[in-house]
Amino acid sequence: MRAHKLAPPRGAKRDRKRIGRGDSSGNGSYSGKGMKGQKARSGGGVRPGFEGGQNPLVKALPKMPGFTNIFRKEYNVVNLDRLARFQPETEVTLGLMVETGVIRNTKTPVKVLGRGELDRPLVIEGHKFSAEARRKIEAAGGSVREIV
Repeated sequence: MRAHKLAPPRGAKRDRKRIGRGDSSGNGSYSGKGMKGQKARSGGGVRPGFEGGQNPLVKALPKMPGFTNIFRKEYNVVNLDRLARFQPETEVTLGLMVETGVIRNTKTPVKVLGRGELDRPLVIEGHKFSAEARRKIEAAGGSVREIV
């Protein structure tokens, strides 16, 4: 095989159809456009997305930006200022958070965020902790217990 011997297969390359160039062009009297109608006229045709007067798909779809991530995970968000109500050395479990009304239920995982200050040592249980929350809990003398 030599580079100068390469060629496309026979029939793969064709000249484009040059319409409106007379009878002898090989396209007949109507130039391959058929008889009359909007698509036969000069400059005729419809815009992209036109569906013959029916409500186009682009108008039927909701006009919202972005997309919905189907893998999104919802968390019960708990900030440190909500946990400051517990007594020092308390073990703050998910059950205790439900009892005291910090979270509603344990169906969704709990994420602890760092808003507010913590001035007492607590052992806090949760599924996720932000870096700031972890830093503040440990600075107050407490610890975090991550549930997997």
